[in-house]
Order: sequence, then structure tokens, then C-alpha cells
Amino acid sequence: MAIPVVDLAAFSGNPQQKAAFVDALGKAYEDVGFVAVKNHGIPDSTIEGLYTNTKAFFSQPSEVKRKYEIPGLAGQRGYTSFGKEHAKGSTAPDLKEFFQFGQTVEDGDPIKAEYPDNVQVAELPQFNPIFKSAYQSFEASGSALLRAIALYLGLDEKYFDNYVHNGNSILRAIHYPPIKEEPKSAIRAEQHEDINLITLLIGASADGLEILSKQDEWVPVTSLPEQIVVNVGDMLQRLTNNKLRSTTHRVVNPPRELWGSPRFSIPFFLHPKSSMSLACLPSCIDASHPKAYPDATAGEYLDERLREIGLKK
Repeated sequence: MAIPVVDLAAFSGNPQQKAAFVDALGKAYEDVGFVAVKNHGIPDSTIEGLYTNTKAFFSQPSEVKRKYEIPGLAGQRGYTSFGKEHAKGSTAPDLKEFFQFGQTVEDGDPIKAEYPDNVQVAELPQFNPIFKSAYQSFEASGSALLRAIALYLGLDEKYFDNYVHNGNSILRAIHYPPIKEEPKSAIRAEQHEDINLITLLIGASADGLEILSKQDEWVPVTSLPEQIVVNVGDMLQRLTNNKLRSTTHRVVNPPRELWGSPRFSIPFFLHPKSSMSLACLPSCIDASHPKAYPDATAGEYLDERLREIGLKK
């Protein structure tokens, strides 16, 4: 599927270019829920370093990786071993393991007390520095996209800024190992919607991502190497009372002849601070679109979803 392509550089252009970008992004999110973004500002060297260190981490023996699986963190920092997470409503675990890297608060903000420290990977001296650098690049790119979304919704351009600054975003490195036997019921990642505001995804190492179209058909999604894919998450869907839809997607298993190939994927889940209200915006509620969700904060909603997908008891 050729998902809509937008150029983030246009958002910094003249007023006409900026307005056209805002309109194109908003309409794409209403119609499809996914866009490909070029000139996204994440350096190629950073992306290359991310994949190099991700592959090196997951190639280590299980006993080494498990040193970084920290009980009590619900997978929000460090390593989560194979088969621990499942999609909401599914009992079959996804065929993956992953490592999560979170916010680094460096300006004295008291919100630092809310966040566990990032887990330091001793065996790979460049792992944590490259993940921190990538995190900050993703955060800057995502913040720009949220400014455009705010304008599309008729809000102040900086509506999301204070919620995203020192927010609870997550950079997740995912490894889908080679498939060695007939899976019982799961695919690499069962159909789901993301929890957060928006997700930024650099190109995965192999095909497999599919989105559910409005015609209820599963459609493969690919992006060019210089693009990232950015989709709407459930928090933004709630906030906009379904004006911007969180798109259902999944990662399917490869053809049997490619079962021996692993897949790596590195999404950035852009979360606001836990205190942000996700109450439906009044401007998105009318007689034809009554309020669809009860009020909740981002923290309350995240906690609920982590329990639903098996990461929190």
C-alpha cells in the first residue's frame, strides 16, 4: 500500500507550505492513520548505530540478556524476554523479545522521580549513548509532528509541547527471532493499536507490517529507506473523540522459506507526561459525534493497557 507521504521540511517553510503540510498530515490521519515522513531529522548515522547495537544486543546468550530484565518495571525499561507480551484480547504471546529505553531528565524537573533509570548494557559501550541520542532525535521529530496535528485540530500550535517535554516516551528495540517450528496460534505481532499519542518507526529489517484498511482488508506497508512511518495511537484517538483514528496493524510471519530470517524493528512510542488529560476535546464533540470515552489521564490509561497486554499484573 502506498501510504501518504509528507515532507516535514515543509512545516518549516513559508506560510503556504506550512498550511499545506498541516492539511495533508491531518487528512492522512483521518483517512488512513499512517503516513510516511521524509526529511524527518533523524540522522542516518544514528539509525545505523541503533540497528548495529540492537542486533549485537539480541545476539548475546539468553543468560546475558536476562541480566537486563528488571522485575517490577512492567517492561518499561530494559529487556523483556520472548513470549511475555500479547495483544489486547489475545492469549497467544507475540513471537518477540524487546529492550526499552526511556526518558532522561536533565533539567532538574521533579518529574524525574516518576521514571526509573535506564538500564545500562555493560557489554556494549555504545548501546546507551546511541539510544539516548536516537531518543532525543525521535522526540524532536515527534514534537514537530504534534505541533502540526495541534494546528489541524484548531488548537494552539504548542498545545502538546509541555506535555511532551520530559514525557513518558519509549524507544523500543524489537527482535523477532527465526521461526523454528509451526507457531501454535501467534504471528510475530498480533493485530493491535498502539497505546500512545503517535508512533515513529524507522524502516524494519524485513517486511511484515500490515495495516487494516477501512475496507477491512490487510494491506502490507513499506516505506523508502529515507522515510519513517508515523501512525496515530489510542491516546490521540481518545483525545480527538475518534476524529484521528488509531489504525489497527500487525506483523505477520514471513513465507515459510524465510522462517530462518530474524526481523528487527525500532519504534518510538511518543507518550505525554502521565498527568496529561485525555478527556475528549470539546471541539471534537457535537451532535453527530457524541463523547465516546470517559475522562482519564495518560498515566491511568497507560496503566490499564499495560495490564491488558500482560506486562503488568
